[in-house]
Amino acid sequence: MTESTASKPLNGETCLWTSNDKKPGWNGFVKTHCLFQQQKCRRPQENHNVGLNASVYNKPFVESFEETPLLVAVLTYMGYGILTLFGYLRDFLRNWNFEKSHVAKERDEQKDFVPLYQDFENFYTRNLYMRIRDNWNRPICSVPGAKMDVMERVTHDYNWTFKDTGTVLFDVINMGSYNYLGFAENSGLCADAAVEATMKYGMGVCGTRHEMGNLDKHEELEKLVARFLGVESSMVFGMGFATNSMNIPTLTGKGCLILSDELNHASLVLGARLSGSTIRVFKHNNMQSLEKLLRDAIVHGQSRTHRPWKKILILVEGIYSMEGSVVRLPEVIALKKKYKAYLYLDEAHSIGALGPGGRGVVDYFGLDPCDVDIMMGTFTKSFGAAGGYIGGKKELIDYLRTHSHSAIYATSMSPPMAQQIVTSMKCIMGEDGTTLGQERLSQLSKNTTYFRRRLQEMGFIIYGNNDSPVVPLMLYMPAKIGAFGREMLKRNIGTVVLGFPATPIIESRARFCVSAAHTKEMLDTALNAISEVGDLLQLKYSRYARPCQPTTFI
Repeated sequence: MTESTASKPLNGETCLWTSNDKKPGWNGFVKTHCLFQQQKCRRPQENHNVGLNASVYNKPFVESFEETPLLVAVLTYMGYGILTLFGYLRDFLRNWNFEKSHVAKERDEQKDFVPLYQDFENFYTRNLYMRIRDNWNRPICSVPGAKMDVMERVTHDYNWTFKDTGTVLFDVINMGSYNYLGFAENSGLCADAAVEATMKYGMGVCGTRHEMGNLDKHEELEKLVARFLGVESSMVFGMGFATNSMNIPTLTGKGCLILSDELNHASLVLGARLSGSTIRVFKHNNMQSLEKLLRDAIVHGQSRTHRPWKKILILVEGIYSMEGSVVRLPEVIALKKKYKAYLYLDEAHSIGALGPGGRGVVDYFGLDPCDVDIMMGTFTKSFGAAGGYIGGKKELIDYLRTHSHSAIYATSMSPPMAQQIVTSMKCIMGEDGTTLGQERLSQLSKNTTYFRRRLQEMGFIIYGNNDSPVVPLMLYMPAKIGAFGREMLKRNIGTVVLGFPATPIIESRARFCVSAAHTKEMLDTALNAISEVGDLLQLKYSRYARPCQPTTFI
C-alpha cells in the first residue's frame, strides 16, 4: 500500500498547483478537486467545482479530473466524424443491396402500420456499436471472483452474430466486476450459509411480502440492515434497480421538485420521471449549482402559480460508477438543512466499499445517518448478492410497506440470497466472531490506493476520488475502445470499456473495479498489461509530473 493520505504530504501529485506539477497544455488547466488542504494546494478560482465550505470536512477530500488534451479531443471528434461518414456510406450500400444487411426491417405488407423499428435512431448501433460489440456480453463460466473463466467466441459477420468455439480462457484476472469485498465466491462462510438456507427454504418464495412471501429471514435481514446503517428501520427489495425506480414515485408526485445530479444512475432518472414531479438537474457534484436551484425553488416556487413546492427532494449517489467520484455529502447535507429539503442518497457502490466500518459514504465522512432522510443501497456489489434496501425513520418505512409498488407487487427476495447478505453483513460488522470483514475492508483500501497511484505514475489520466475502488482510465478515441478491451483479454485480463452514449462523446474510458480479493501479484500483472497496452495504443495522455520514487505496496 502507498502512504495514506494522512501520512503523505497534502501537496502530492494529485493536488499540487505549482508550475512544476503539470506540463503546460493547449487547453488550460487540470481539474483537480482538493478540499481541506493547504491554501497553496487549492484549485484556482476558474474551476467551478470547488466546494462551498471546506470547513465541513473532517478529512482530506481529493479528486482528480484532468482536462482532455486539446489534440486528443480534436482527433476524437474526427474519429467519430469518419465513422459517421462511413456509416452513411454503408447504409447506402445496404439499401441498394451492394452489402448484406443484417438490420431488422419492416415487411412490405406492414408499411401502413406504425413502424416498429426507427431506422435512423439505430444508426449508431448499426455502424459504430457493432464494430466493437465483441467487447461486451462475453459469457463467463465460473464464479466472478478475483479470477474467472471466459468462454471464447468468434464472429464471421463483423459482430452481428457470435459462435462459441468450445474453448475456455481460464484464470482471467477479473478487473470489471463490482465484487469489492470479494464475497462473490462459491466456497467459504457465505456460500455454506446460502446452501443451508436453500435446503431449508428452497430457492424461491413464489409470493409477495404482503401475501405468503414474508419469511423470518427477510425480517431478520431488515433488522440487521437498520442496525448496520444506524437508522430506525429498513426494508429490502428483490431488485436494486427497482428499489429506486419504484420507490421514488411513492415518495414524490405532482407539485414536488426533484433536484438530480446530472450523472445520476438510470434507475434514479427513471424513478424521478415516473413520479410526475418537476425535475431540475444540477452540475455534477457542484454545490454552487445545487444551491442556486434550491434558492430559486424557494424564491419562485412552482411554475405559473408560484405556490411553494410541496416537497423538494435532492437525489445523489455515494460513488458515481462512471466517474469514480464521491458525493460531497457534508456540503449537500448543509444545503439540505439550510433550505429545508429532503435528501435521497443512493449508496449502491459505496456501501461496503467506503468508510472504516464499511457503512458507506456517511461512515466515510463521519456523519450522522439521521441527517440523510432516505438511505438507499444495493446488495449486488459489496455483498455478492442481489436486491436493494431503503433505510430511514420508522414512519418512512411503514409508509413504503403499504404504498411501494416494489413491495406490493414484486416477488420477495430469494431465501439463499437473503442469507448471503445476512452472513456477509455480519462478517463486515465483526459479528461472525472473526476479523475477516475488517481485513477485507483494509485490503480493499490498500488495493485501491496502490492501483490508482501506479496508474497515475505510468502517465494515464485517471478520474475520481483517491479512495474510490471504481477507477476510470481515459481512452477518448472510439477506435481505442475496442482495441483496449481486445488487447487486455489477449493478456488474460478482463476489463470493462465504455463509450458514447454511456459517457460524453469525447470521454470514452475503461473502468476498473478493485476488489479485496485481488492480491498484489494480480494487481501487478494487470498493471503491467495495462502499461503495455497503453504504450501500444498511446494512451498515456497525462501531463502531471511523474514521481521519482515508485509506489510501494504495504
